[in-house]
Amino acid sequence: MTVMKWKAAIGLGVAGNFAGHLEQAGEASDFKDLAIEDPRAPKGVFPFYVPGHGVVPGHGADPENGDGSHFLHQYPISSDRIRLGSANEKHQIEPEVSLLCELRYEDRCVVDIIPREAMAHNDCSIRREGAKKISEKKNWGEASKGTAEQSIPIDQFSTGGILDEFRIASYLIRNDELHSYGVGSAVSSYSYMYGELIDWLIDRLNHQTDEGPLEDISQWLNVAGHPTEALISIGATRYTDYGETTFLESGDRSIVVVYDQRQYDEDAIRQIARSGDATERSGLSLLSQKVV
Repeated sequence: MTVMKWKAAIGLGVAGNFAGHLEQAGEASDFKDLAIEDPRAPKGVFPFYVPGHGVVPGHGADPENGDGSHFLHQYPISSDRIRLGSANEKHQIEPEVSLLCELRYEDRCVVDIIPREAMAHNDCSIRREGAKKISEKKNWGEASKGTAEQSIPIDQFSTGGILDEFRIASYLIRNDELHSYGVGSAVSSYSYMYGELIDWLIDRLNHQTDEGPLEDISQWLNVAGHPTEALISIGATRYTDYGETTFLESGDRSIVVVYDQRQYDEDAIRQIARSGDATERSGLSLLSQKVV
């Protein structure tokens, strides 16, 4: 099912916010020429969905869009399926947390980002050789992304808040067998989190330049009409050996779960992942998508 409640929000992702993920995805070399002062810092922000019409200077229009808009204007989010972009390319689950955030501006610059809800998210990516920008591997049309409808209200986006107790897990079901796809990780173990992440995001949304695989996000915010909401996926976890070497096929089921470790242990989460049913369950956000 296509989830339309985020259609007015710009979709943004954070690259390189979990140590080791980019190396496993074969993307670390894309950033080798970028000057990044803090070795802990994420590599940058990329757009995966931009509402509105028009294009950013230097980016051509998508010839399939009759209104002349860029390919990022195709709404990509589904809560129950992932549509493979091409049978000849490799697709991987990218298990992460996404944050529905309020954006505040002064003089067309972002001055505050306020996370309101957290969801399980699949920043599904094509491992596309030769892609110049991260965004070229992120949005290939309808159902190329996944965000859970179940959300976790954020009491405070800081140490001591509810997300301190949450973990991320991901699985792939193939031929009725459940496989661990991502390494189970605490949400608090992101390289940049809470206030440090917000300060970094504000800087990147205002000042990131079009360089290497990255894009000028302020220009995309302008194209989108300076939206008041953003859906921000804050980085993919490391893969298990299975996840690193296994790519999606039609008939698979992709699962990402963000859950309260005080309420569920790993065995309980595996059972929920296998059933795909999290109705009337508190303390978790489940994204279960059929691969088509």
